[in-house]
Amino acid sequence: MELRQLQYFVKVAQKEHVTQAAEELHVAQSAVSRQIHQLEEELGVNLFMQKGRNLQLTPVGQLFCKRVEGIMKDLDRAVIEIHEFLDPEQGEIRIGFPHSLGIHLIPSVVAEFRKNYPNVKFRFKQGMFPTLIRDVISAEVDLAFVSPFPERHDQVGGDVVLTEELFAILPPNHPLAGEKSIKLEQLKDERFVLFSKGYSLRPIVWHACLEAGFTPKIAFEGEETDTIRGLVAAGMGVSLLPEMALFQTNPLQPARVSITEPKVTRSIGLIHRADEKLPPVAQAFRTFLLQYFGLGPAAQPTKDSTPSRS
Repeated sequence: MELRQLQYFVKVAQKEHVTQAAEELHVAQSAVSRQIHQLEEELGVNLFMQKGRNLQLTPVGQLFCKRVEGIMKDLDRAVIEIHEFLDPEQGEIRIGFPHSLGIHLIPSVVAEFRKNYPNVKFRFKQGMFPTLIRDVISAEVDLAFVSPFPERHDQVGGDVVLTEELFAILPPNHPLAGEKSIKLEQLKDERFVLFSKGYSLRPIVWHACLEAGFTPKIAFEGEETDTIRGLVAAGMGVSLLPEMALFQTNPLQPARVSITEPKVTRSIGLIHRADEKLPPVAQAFRTFLLQYFGLGPAAQPTKDSTPSRS
């Protein structure tokens, strides 16, 4: 069994067509067909079956493909790690994060890190909490910011890097918009604009309202902080958002008011696969981030300066 056979097999499985696979691989169609045939002969099974003009994996082909894709992913990662070991400053960092951190935090830390590592590349992936956990476990990303921090998880480890206060956001003409602070119970009769189910900020807001003695009445649901903020600013309801989600991106902005009772916060963690060594460039970035948030070791992750939070 040759590596080329596995590469051709995976490509045909993805394209479900030999001609399209051959075009993407820049080889003759006959070469692809021959390699697939040899692979099937060696395994003693049919990996594909005809479905109209396309090919479809057989049940055993699906099982084999899943394993081969994992092997190919590990092989690709091994090649990248070798290159990073030879020159960590030329590597790529794959990092995941929730949308609310993409407005200010991620651009800030990446820009600061690249002052000392200008040739390092970044691959970004946004997602919800369960998606980010899954991406870390499956090695789709090296590191991920998540909220809340998973205190007990067998497959991921990490650190709480930040605890962030949530503010009440209100329409500009709301009677409480001019207050410096309020109690959350003062919003018990309001209609709330909340994140959709599956987003980590939703249960934080929901449980805070229950702690304040009421169940929030939902007016609208959204999937991005810009949407939540815009709907509140337009008078569609009230909500709670962390400070990092309140950076102005358009002229229409809600009022921001501190909440004194109960105090509402969210924890933000930086996670990685447990019991697994990070690639050198990803480890350099992790060390930098821990220092950035005041948690890092004495060793300097950069060549000539210590980063500061901004």
